[in-house]
Amino acid sequence: MGEAVHDSRSTAAAPELSCIEGPGLLAADVNSDSPNSAAYSPLTALHPPHTMADAIDSALDLLRRLNPKDVRRNVAHLVALNPALEEDLLESVDIPLTTRTCAATQRDFLCCDYNRDGDSWRSPWSNEFEPPIDEGVTPSDRIRKMEVRANEAFDVYRELYFEGGTSSVYLWDMDDGFAGCVLLKKGTSRDIQHVPTSASSGSWDSIHVFDAQDRARTAHYKLTSTVILSLGTDSDALGCLDLSGNMVRQVEADMAVEDDTSHVANIGRMVEDMELKMRNLLQEVYFGKAKDVVGDLRSIPPLSQTNRDRATQREMIDSMGR
Repeated sequence: MGEAVHDSRSTAAAPELSCIEGPGLLAADVNSDSPNSAAYSPLTALHPPHTMADAIDSALDLLRRLNPKDVRRNVAHLVALNPALEEDLLESVDIPLTTRTCAATQRDFLCCDYNRDGDSWRSPWSNEFEPPIDEGVTPSDRIRKMEVRANEAFDVYRELYFEGGTSSVYLWDMDDGFAGCVLLKKGTSRDIQHVPTSASSGSWDSIHVFDAQDRARTAHYKLTSTVILSLGTDSDALGCLDLSGNMVRQVEADMAVEDDTSHVANIGRMVEDMELKMRNLLQEVYFGKAKDVVGDLRSIPPLSQTNRDRATQREMIDSMGR
């Protein structure tokens, strides 16, 4: 009989046996890494088994290459393949926000990893978890008062800038200050829960995570803002179009602080400025570039007229250079 040939491309797992014995064979440790072992392979020594860090890096690298519109479904598939990655993926990947209703106030609030405790989410309006749990993590009294003021302020901001949608602000205690996040979401009526529509759909999700370090009469703020934009249309006249993506920006600033109300005003000013910059950047750079590319690919006037215009333009340039 011929000798078995090991194929390094095989992904099948090795048999979980501590030894192999048979007539005319000596016991050999299959999983041994000792050079003196009959089962020792230099390939195993050069390529050790993958660690958890390798798994999360591979998962993040895969998500960067997939359609951003399907990030929620793709994350769920990765978690189903490797449940140990769930916490790391939820902390590392920006997922479009979902909406729940507070049972106590009947007001909608946004869910993210920052107000999640197990399978429940804390409402910023009542400070209670949905569904209810016994010992959920809540902010201290001082931070809770600031959280209430911030939610009231950003509720007005949402109505002025977005004319609808949902907003939520969550704060939590830190050793040298506090941290929090400002969440804003606006979508079409049928797309608010990410349900695909037959015509057009779109959603805007902005996640602003910040931390504030208290100092003498000032505070140092660090803001990380993420915008997740999804636009799509499907019609007989235009066909199917999907434009999705996200953008991340950071900024740090030192601002004067008199009391806790100053924190709310400072954070609101930073979030407002950052959203204006990111919105203008999306409109002028990304949408402008996409418009130029589509305009070059498709010519509305006849091609013969376009060629005549270009020829006339070249003649004018040549005559001016003489």
